[in-house]
Amino acid sequence: MPAFHVPAGAGDLVRTPSGVLLPADIDPFHRRLHRIAPASLIGQTTQTSGMRRLEAVSGKTVGAQHLWMGQTHVPGATNSGNHHHGASETAIFVVSGTPVFVFLDLEGDEPVETRVQTAPGDYVFVPPYVPHREENPDPDTEAVVVIARTTQDAIVVNLDTLDWSAVTRDSPVNSDR
Repeated sequence: MPAFHVPAGAGDLVRTPSGVLLPADIDPFHRRLHRIAPASLIGQTTQTSGMRRLEAVSGKTVGAQHLWMGQTHVPGATNSGNHHHGASETAIFVVSGTPVFVFLDLEGDEPVETRVQTAPGDYVFVPPYVPHREENPDPDTEAVVVIARTTQDAIVVNLDTLDWSAVTRDSPVNSDR
């Protein structure tokens, strides 16, 4: 049997069928990598008008416990509805198109609608509860982004406006206002 490393403080160990010793609290589902092919992405997640979310890494797809990851597609010359992602921190990577992310900047004397212009290769960070929308000003190119969230669920709270007055820390996990 080959040598193996067991982390210090691993506690009780179990032997796998292949003879490897592992900490007992690592369940069989979390001992391997999971590949999610593009054709396997799930579209049955909470949606916002003007965009389509596809789920890739989640509890449903790979048994993730603390992470949600997927894609968002915004057709040319389309704006999404206003929304926020509850307690999730959201990281966005722009794959194609030139999407614009719009939010209300509250740091001045008056709230100001602010536009963050992006291009392929850019990253955007969306803090928890921040109302925003995606816009795709290009009539010919679909905007595609990869998103990752710090909560395992794809929290989406759709809003009528970018105004913070509809945002509460106890917003439902997924809603279609």
